[in-house]
Amino acid sequence: MTEQTSFDPPMKRIRYKRVLLKISGEVLTGEGDYGIDPRVIQQIAQEIKEVKTLGVEVSIVIGGGNIFRGVAASSKGMDRVSADYMGMLATVLNGIALQDALEKIGIQTRVQTAIEMREVAEPYIRRRAIRHLEKGRVVIFAGGTGNPYFTTDTTASLRAMEIGADVILKATKVDGIYDTDPLLDHKAHKYDELTYFDVLKKQLKVMDATAISLCMDHHIPIIVFNLKKKGNVKRVILGEKVGTKVRG
Repeated sequence: MTEQTSFDPPMKRIRYKRVLLKISGEVLTGEGDYGIDPRVIQQIAQEIKEVKTLGVEVSIVIGGGNIFRGVAASSKGMDRVSADYMGMLATVLNGIALQDALEKIGIQTRVQTAIEMREVAEPYIRRRAIRHLEKGRVVIFAGGTGNPYFTTDTTASLRAMEIGADVILKATKVDGIYDTDPLLDHKAHKYDELTYFDVLKKQLKVMDATAISLCMDHHIPIIVFNLKKKGNVKRVILGEKVGTKVRG
């Protein structure tokens, strides 16, 4: 008689192996209007840990709108270039905060910045970022592209191309893309799927036109979903119908 061997129950098959998670700064405020809510940061860290246990390689681009918005400041008279650099520094603050939350729950993390500041983070080096991902570390890209006039949405598209990400996960406060703002219009229509051209033609406020065009040229799908709903990141990774998908 052969010895019986027990096996763990099979895991659901993951849909994406390497992902880029785009987190807007506004998500980090929680119920407030400004700053970082530690509870929100901890929740995001737990969501990331869940998908890491599936063997997914996770990179993150984080915004800074919860601390400083360059476009808003420039519209009130500040020099646009100075305002954008201040916005880039805000993303570094958020990146370090998220790194702290992740490492407190045992997830090895590296913050890489487009603007060099070696005392607090690594400089962005593409090959090093890919190596970190291959070794199971989460990589947080902060500092935008390092250039004014470019948004963190464009940064997300650029970094996704550079590291060979399978998908961009755009984490927001709403559960997908609507024809109007669902927070202001209760009759807003939600789209389950769109093409890149649809987004550009309808001028939907998903990501800026540069970011969408980059994804379109390099066939990188975008999934827009609600980060505030627990377990949504994992559901997206497993291929469940969550949010709105943008593709060719």
